[in-house]
Amino acid sequence: MTILIHLGNQLMANALYQLLVTHGQDDVMITGTSHANGSTPDVLLVDTTTLSHELLATYPDTKVLLMDTGIEPEKLPATLLTYRIHGVLSPHTEIQLFKKALTVVSEGQIWIDNASVRAVLRDGGAISHKGKISHITTREHEVIACICQGLSNKEIARRLALSEYTVKTHLNRIFTKLNITSRSKLMSLALDRPLTASA
Repeated sequence: MTILIHLGNQLMANALYQLLVTHGQDDVMITGTSHANGSTPDVLLVDTTTLSHELLATYPDTKVLLMDTGIEPEKLPATLLTYRIHGVLSPHTEIQLFKKALTVVSEGQIWIDNASVRAVLRDGGAISHKGKISHITTREHEVIACICQGLSNKEIARRLALSEYTVKTHLNRIFTKLNITSRSKLMSLALDRPLTASA
């Protein structure tokens, strides 16, 4: 397995290189050094400062493992959806788990550590630590309640004295906040978790 380390912090890149080589990983390279010999890596280690569509286009068949070097939890779901990422790993991960993550990702599976799972499940802050859906306005709360009653956009518009266009706008915002794409998922989420309206 060939690993290419492409991090914004050169000190961390060198430390990861030394750590992996010391623990038996022979084929490790760092971009911008003599270690990188131009071969196509199996796994590309990146962070948010180096992650880009251009970089991923350079290595279209390479699996990408994102080192979470401080990404804001609310931005993690959007990052996962925007880029072709096969795993997320904390830099505090023990070496045995780190090597396991590299193997799993190189085999085409997904690896995501517990802290990242929690961030994704909270949908970028839409679900609070208490398990409540937060950051939902009072009007959005009303729209969700109507959806849960099975009302159509036209019926919601009539009930809330809104235009259908405004109802669609509210729904799009709700879907974005909760990282969902369907009314059924919205109903399921709303029925499973208490709703908390914010100002």
